[in-house]
Amino acid sequence: GVTGVQTCALPIWIPAQVPGCVHTDLLRAKLIPDPFWGDNERRLQWIEEEDWTYSAAFIPDAALLERERIDLVAEGLDTLAVLRLNGRVIARTESMFQGWRWPVNGLLKKGRNELTIAFTSPLDAIRARKKPDHFHEWNDPVGGASLIRKEQCSFGWDWGPRLVSSGIWLPIFLQGWDANRIESVHLRQDHKGGRVRLKIAPVASRPGASWRTRLSLRGKVVAEGEGLELLVEQPELWWPNGHGKQPLYDISLELIQGGVVVDTWKKRIGLRTIVLDRHPDAAGESFQFVVNGRAIFAKGANWIPAHSFITEANRALYDDLLTSAAEAHMNMIRIWGGGIYEKEEFFDLCDEKGLLVWQDFMFACALYSGDAAFLKGVREEAEYQVRRLSWRTCLALWCGNNEIEQMATALSAKPKWKKAYEDLFYGVLPKVVARWDGTTAYWPSSPHNPEGYEKGHNSERAGDAHFWDVWYSRKPVQTYEEKLFR
Repeated sequence: GVTGVQTCALPIWIPAQVPGCVHTDLLRAKLIPDPFWGDNERRLQWIEEEDWTYSAAFIPDAALLERERIDLVAEGLDTLAVLRLNGRVIARTESMFQGWRWPVNGLLKKGRNELTIAFTSPLDAIRARKKPDHFHEWNDPVGGASLIRKEQCSFGWDWGPRLVSSGIWLPIFLQGWDANRIESVHLRQDHKGGRVRLKIAPVASRPGASWRTRLSLRGKVVAEGEGLELLVEQPELWWPNGHGKQPLYDISLELIQGGVVVDTWKKRIGLRTIVLDRHPDAAGESFQFVVNGRAIFAKGANWIPAHSFITEANRALYDDLLTSAAEAHMNMIRIWGGGIYEKEEFFDLCDEKGLLVWQDFMFACALYSGDAAFLKGVREEAEYQVRRLSWRTCLALWCGNNEIEQMATALSAKPKWKKAYEDLFYGVLPKVVARWDGTTAYWPSSPHNPEGYEKGHNSERAGDAHFWDVWYSRKPVQTYEEKLFR
């Protein structure tokens, strides 16, 4: 249908592209100048102060209206939104980092329907939540970004502009289904005696399902059966870039209800083991990744969002950047906690190119609230993302945050701040990883000293380090050679 966006500051409807955001829509309509030219960043700060409304008129297919269940599925809304279908409020959202699904049976009608999504100004929401004793943030020049679950670097960072947008940043659609559907799937790989046993743990919307599985490589079926286990003889293993090839098997899981296949989950996976190896040694404790029994020297880079307007980053841009990483002999990419949980295309390419992924949760360079409502929202966000990504071949680590333990003095300045930090990064997040992954290691922060963050964040005995003395303190580059970080 016709999709548009408007705000009080711009009391006309303009065409909207979905997925997209208000900045790109305004730019496309030639209502704002190029945000990256001159001092236009400063001139466009008014956009974050506005509420924005998206509207779409549509006529649902007659066959859709006959389905037993009809859901409105929104994979990503940025950020504080009220959704109305034919004038009735159906949902309110407060997180950019979570997908949503709402039943709309009974609200849809034959003929013309209208969906509106009203986004509240991020700055208005922050002002309403900010208290006089607001905790520390180290990059947001205005303050308060940590109070909402939105891409933190969009509020400005040392490497990028402040362009706080709103919009529908991932696909939104209607989905009809009958009887049952697959919500998520977790895979566990047991490698022993030159064979791999795949253990599949799906979550279905309704009980009483049976399952059929099949695994193929280059079009040839190598294992299949009724149930949730597959045994792979003579497996071709997946290796990180530079250590071997990256064969990807096609796996399909069919959900059978009442003797009928009602849903199918299809993915491409590699067969491998990845372990974060921490064992005592002469210097303290190791910190290394072991893939298929081989210790890997991790070489890579920190991945920030590939564009200030994340919907502008498509598969071609991802492919160009990640190909550059692979050709530079990198074998690991760290998805940094001040950005976003990346799109499916990103992980597809990492699987294909042999790039291990160190996955931060989206927290960086700030203290965060410890109240019950905030922790509940973070738990739901983490459950959504871990369930979405835990099966990925490239996934090597879950990490709680970026550089918060580097500010241990501020973190410990007030008991309530310290408690809030530990409740989130030593309580909520590792429990979610254990529940919905159970295989991939969890690391509370980067950098992190496992002997205790109060003892200093850059230990040469154990853990990982962020050594800023050369870049930030301008010490000579040879200073790197004096350090023996793990």
